[in-house]
Amino acid sequence: MKRLYFLLLLCVSSAWAETPDSPYLQHAQEGDSRAQFYLADTLFSAGEYQQAESWAAKSAAQGDADAMALLAQLKIHDPANGDYQQAKSLAEQAVAHGSKPGSVVLARILVNTQAGKPDYSKAMQLLESASQDIESDSAVDAQMFYGMLYANGVGVVQDDDKAAFWFKRSSALSRTGYAEYWAGMLFLNGEKGFIATNKQKALHWLNVSCTEGFDTGCEEFEEISNGG
Repeated sequence: MKRLYFLLLLCVSSAWAETPDSPYLQHAQEGDSRAQFYLADTLFSAGEYQQAESWAAKSAAQGDADAMALLAQLKIHDPANGDYQQAKSLAEQAVAHGSKPGSVVLARILVNTQAGKPDYSKAMQLLESASQDIESDSAVDAQMFYGMLYANGVGVVQDDDKAAFWFKRSSALSRTGYAEYWAGMLFLNGEKGFIATNKQKALHWLNVSCTEGFDTGCEEFEEISNGG
């Protein structure tokens, strides 16, 4: 799933997405629910959240389960100001309709205290299931987030070896060292309701990312190490 705010953002602009050259716009305007979802997904990745929500809502209203998952993600793209209750409801609907991205989004919600009492067991079941289909983008995100639970010791005993195993699996499906970089940045910035900032852990995973050959991981590691 390319939508999670920390994941594999597509290098496109909203201007491209909304021009007649967009491969989705015409079909979306004609009411094609899947085109509406793809357009919303592209807009989300470009940071155009209001437009993304508008198109995702149109698609979800026609029953597209992945659009429901995207709407849930939109509700929490800013964790500090997210509507976790509404996001949870949308994600549960997405999962009930068979959305794999919905499983990952719901797992993220279930381990965040802003949504209520965490349900780590259910979250891990959702992630494990979503991680199995390596042909799906959801597997990248599911494996990455599964590793994060072990790295942070959230709902499970902290285990960096298991975290590294899941990060490596995720990176193998996307870009070597990316999952470790993402973990480092998440520890660096924290996430309200889920992860406290931890510079030591951030440096550890950024160093692993760098060792794996991810240049941005090296740059971040050096900057933080030098007091940046």
